[in-house]
Amino acid sequence: MLIDTDVLIWMTRGHTGAAARLQSLLPWTISAVTYMELAQGCRSKQELAQIQKGLALSRTTIFPISSAISDRAIELINSYALSHSMRLGDALIAATATEHGLAVLTANAKHFSAIPELAIEIFVPSR
Repeated sequence: MLIDTDVLIWMTRGHTGAAARLQSLLPWTISAVTYMELAQGCRSKQELAQIQKGLALSRTTIFPISSAISDRAIELINSYALSHSMRLGDALIAATATEHGLAVLTANAKHFSAIPELAIEIFVPSR
């Protein structure tokens, strides 16, 4: 299971449902894009260090953006940018998942639902 950035953000905000679901997925698997989105959202070096420590403690595998992933993301952008507003980060995450034969755990199903060959598990953050 490839974990989308939004589910990790829910966990960092203290959402117990996200924490429980992520705990069941140990060790974690994420795209390099997810790592970069998490790092980019940090407001200090301390927050970045916390993210890095949490990922290390969860024995996280971070898949790099390979040539195959880049090529697949280009195909996804060509197919879905105009019709479904496919964005760069989502295309790279979806391409990473399909290249590695993984489903995506996400709270943003609309970002990925147009891709027929991509399995998604929807995380619904109840309030």
